[in-house]
Amino acid sequence: MDSSAAEIQQARVIGFRERVLAYVELTKPRIAFMLVLTSAAGFYLASTGNFDWVLFANSMIGIALLAFGVATLNQWVERRTDILMPRTAQRPLPSGRLSANEALIFGVLQCVVAEIYLSSLINLLTAMLGIVVILGYVLVYTPLKTRSSACTAIGAIPGALPPLMGWTAASGDITMAAWAMFVIQFLWQFPHFLAIAWLYREEYAKAGILMLPVLEPEGRLTARQIVSFAFMLLVVSLAPFFLGLASIIYLIGATILGIWFFAESIRFAWRRTNELAKRLLLASVIYLPLLFILLILTKN
Repeated sequence: MDSSAAEIQQARVIGFRERVLAYVELTKPRIAFMLVLTSAAGFYLASTGNFDWVLFANSMIGIALLAFGVATLNQWVERRTDILMPRTAQRPLPSGRLSANEALIFGVLQCVVAEIYLSSLINLLTAMLGIVVILGYVLVYTPLKTRSSACTAIGAIPGALPPLMGWTAASGDITMAAWAMFVIQFLWQFPHFLAIAWLYREEYAKAGILMLPVLEPEGRLTARQIVSFAFMLLVVSLAPFFLGLASIIYLIGATILGIWFFAESIRFAWRRTNELAKRLLLASVIYLPLLFILLILTKN
């Protein structure tokens, strides 16, 4: 299929319910939920005194709107490559359920509303971090995926900002503990996304997406990066204890979780099979929320 066929300008005729569901699908709600969860953790950990439930609710609404808008614009940018891969060909744009213009307007509106919401009801620092997310993810990371394998490292920066945004929403500043949360989420993304890239390396190759497993099919460098970042994650995940943010129980729990995740990365690196990549991916999806929940429960 040529690139002109990938440009969906007019949506096909669908019912109202299917149309609404297509708009919801554009926002990638499961990913947004994970981002809001880490933002909520950041907010709670930065809070002192009586917990401000109104500020918390407004912060999560603003961050959720931002996540929805960025996900929508991501699919708008990737509409030409999405149609080339079976795992993404049924998304709203390549399937023709929505047009490119509808997605663009929807995504831009969500991002604009999110920024107005954050700047007026939360604070300017959080809104500025939101702008970094929009620019970094939509305008830098997404186009870079078809140009360089460095896209993973670039995309990990805006991808690690949600807990920092939650922190700044509650406190209005950034401390060493806040940076520790940022680095934890930054490092976690490498094993997570490289496992996905390994599983779909053939589809990525056909679509011209230059993830590391596409450029290096044997997977040796991919395996080394996964193990290296999982080890760094294990070390950095202990920082909240040493910074006085969490109790000794967190230190013990984070160590156990980190060793388990590191072991899964080594297991994949040793054999580099799709089955072990799926195990690593599942481990990554379990690891991050458990670590942040543990951090919340053991806050000093």
